[in-house]
Amino acid sequence: MSKIIKKNGKLSVPDIVTIPFIEGDGVGTEITPVCQSVVNKAVTMAYNGTRQIEWMEVLAGGKAYKETGEWLPQSTIDAFQNYLVGIKGPLMTPVGGGIRSLNVALRQTLDLYVCLRPVRYFNGVVSPVKHPEYVDMVIFRENTEDIYAGIEWEAGSDEASRFYKFLHDEMGVEKVRFPETSGFGVKPVSKEGSERLIRSAIEYALSHNLPSVTLVHKGNIMKFTEGGFKKWGYELAEREYPEELKSGKLVIKDCICDAFLQNALLKPKEYSVIATMNLNGDYVSDMLAAQVGGIGIAPGANINYNSGHAIFEATHGIAPDIAGENIVNPCSIILSAVMMLDYIEWGEAASLITSAMEKLFSEGYATSDLARFMDNGKPLGTNEFAEKLANTL
Repeated sequence: MSKIIKKNGKLSVPDIVTIPFIEGDGVGTEITPVCQSVVNKAVTMAYNGTRQIEWMEVLAGGKAYKETGEWLPQSTIDAFQNYLVGIKGPLMTPVGGGIRSLNVALRQTLDLYVCLRPVRYFNGVVSPVKHPEYVDMVIFRENTEDIYAGIEWEAGSDEASRFYKFLHDEMGVEKVRFPETSGFGVKPVSKEGSERLIRSAIEYALSHNLPSVTLVHKGNIMKFTEGGFKKWGYELAEREYPEELKSGKLVIKDCICDAFLQNALLKPKEYSVIATMNLNGDYVSDMLAAQVGGIGIAPGANINYNSGHAIFEATHGIAPDIAGENIVNPCSIILSAVMMLDYIEWGEAASLITSAMEKLFSEGYATSDLARFMDNGKPLGTNEFAEKLANTL
C-alpha cells in the first residue's frame, strides 16, 4: 500500500495511492460506495489508467461498535495518522457519556485545525435567494478551540458549583444571575490557534488569486476571545504579508458575525475567503449552503496544513429515516472527494466530476430533494444519479 508523505513542505503522492475511508452510518452505506465508483472512473479517465486509488476501509461509528465494541478504534486513528489523507461518511453520535461526537474526536485527535467549507452555486439548482450565483466563498472555520474544546459543566453538578465558587471568590465575578441553576462553559481562543487558521486562509487566498480575507467575529461583545481573534489576524497579516498588503494583492477586513449573516444575503459578492472561529463558522457555512441549494451539495474537509493531514467528509448527518431507500443525495461526499482530489493535486480528475455534475444539474437531473424544485426536474435515485454522473464524465 502506497502512502502520501509530506516532503519539503509539499505532499508527495504516488500514482497508486492508498486512501483510508470510513463508510459511515445510516445513509453512509449508500453514498460512500457510489462516491468511490465515480471517483475511480474519473481518475481512470483523467490519467489513462496510470493513476489509481486503493480504498482501505477503517471503522468508526455504529459499524465499529458492532464489530469491535469501540466507537472509534485506535487503529482507525492510526490509519489516518499514517496515510495523511482520508475521507468519511456521516457518523452517529454515541448516546450517553464518553465521546460527544466522533467527528469532533477525529478533528481534535489529529489536530485538524481547519474546517474547510467551499460554497458555490451550480446552475439549475433551485435556491431561496434571487442571485445564488453571487455566492462563491470559502470558509476557514477553526476546528480545535472555542466550543470544540468541550469544556463545560452541567447545572447543579459539583463541578459547576466549584467553578462558580472559583469565579466568585477568586476572580470577583458578580454577574452570574442564577448561579445555583447555571451550567458553565469555557471558550478558549488562543493566539497560536487563531494565527495558524488565519495564516492558512491567507495562503489559500493568495494561491488562488482571491480578492480578500474577512475575519468574522463577535469581538464587540467577547473582547478578549473573539476580539483577540480579530486583533491577532490583523497583526499577523501586517507582520508576515506586508508586501502583499501594500500591493493590494491581499486585502484583510473584518465583520461582526451578525452583520456578516445579513451581508452575505444582501451583498455576497463582497466576500471571498472567510476566517472565523468554531461556533460562528457553523452558522456561517450552513447559512451559505442554504443559499446555493442546501447542505446536500455542500462539501467539507478537516485539514492540518502544517502536517498535511486531512479528512474529507459528507457535511450532513446519517439521516436514518431515509437510509436504505435509495433516495439520499450523494453530492456532498462526491464534492468532498473532488476537494480531496484537488488537495492531492489530481485536479484533472476533480474537474471531470465537477463539470459532469454541472451538466446534470443544468439538464434537471438530480436526486429528488433537488429535482422536485427544478422546473425541468428529473428525479433519480442515489444509485441512478451516481451512475449517470459517472457516464457523463
